[in-house]
Amino acid sequence: MMANSPANILDELEEAVASCPLDRCARILEGIVQLLTGSRDRSQELLAGVVDGVLLQLTERVEARALARLSATLAELKTAPPETLRRLASHHDPDVACPVLLKSQAVSAADLAAVAACCGERQQRAIAARASIEPVVTEALIARGGPNCLALIKNPGTKFSEAAYAALIAMAAQDGEIMKALALRPGTPDLVVRKLLAAPAGPKAPAKPGASAAPPTQDTAPKRPGPADYANARPEIVALNRVGKLNDSTVNRFAIRGETANLFTALSVLSGAPIEIVEHVMTDDDCEGLVMACRASRLNWATTLTILSNRSGARLSFAERERAQHLFETLLLSTSQWTVRWGEIAASAGTSDRGNRGAKMGMNQ
Repeated sequence: MMANSPANILDELEEAVASCPLDRCARILEGIVQLLTGSRDRSQELLAGVVDGVLLQLTERVEARALARLSATLAELKTAPPETLRRLASHHDPDVACPVLLKSQAVSAADLAAVAACCGERQQRAIAARASIEPVVTEALIARGGPNCLALIKNPGTKFSEAAYAALIAMAAQDGEIMKALALRPGTPDLVVRKLLAAPAGPKAPAKPGASAAPPTQDTAPKRPGPADYANARPEIVALNRVGKLNDSTVNRFAIRGETANLFTALSVLSGAPIEIVEHVMTDDDCEGLVMACRASRLNWATTLTILSNRSGARLSFAERERAQHLFETLLLSTSQWTVRWGEIAASAGTSDRGNRGAKMGMNQ
């Protein structure tokens, strides 16, 4: 008696699936999943191709809960049934689609891009959080807009094409968060950074009813905090510093949110400089003093750039950014701290000119 060929066995299995009860379909589905995940000594690619047709029929006859379990299992496999994977990825239920969209290495970039072009918000978030995202998928998500653009920029595994960068630059003119994130992202090409910094600022959000009208200039400096503001901010800043939470993440948040009193107080506490010195370097046209204060505070370059980019509402030119980064990277921590302390002595003595000369001497050492 001749053994049945794999094709004949598959035909018989498909016929059985078409007429079997729903609960039995679920058991067959579980059995095939166990076969896929447990056959380490067989060709996974061949096995996946053989069971693909059966799985497709089963996915039409089981509940969404079973499909979600199937999706979570197939998402972990390097080789998986391609048609079944495509159906799961494009499923309307996020619980079914998201495991594959987030983790599967077997789903193609073309399929991901097709799903990204028409899927819901949860599916978009899952794609934007993948460990590696090809340019065609990036472009499809950017075309949808929304918060996923920011998630893509912050994901180190995202790959950008020239078209994607062009679209983000256009968005950055209207969205300051996108501009900051893209400018601070490691690996952003210098040409893209130049275009970001040269782009005109977008229109401001309309004022709320009853709010006083702001001056018509975009470079208006934020209001300098008063003694009461500093008195309110200092206890919290000191407490954060005492427990080790006055770090780059916290200071960066102060800068982005425009929490001036918190930011100035944090720099004062971290660097040892008095508030008067911090106020001076934050408003000085030359950024050297502020870079030294940030270096003395043990902040990293990304946080320093955020502070520089948000002070006085002014844009930092590319040349200024390059100069500030060179200064930051060449300054010794001890030199910065010594200069800040010298500035404190000069401020106490009321000899600002002498303090400026001392600061210059400190940088040149």
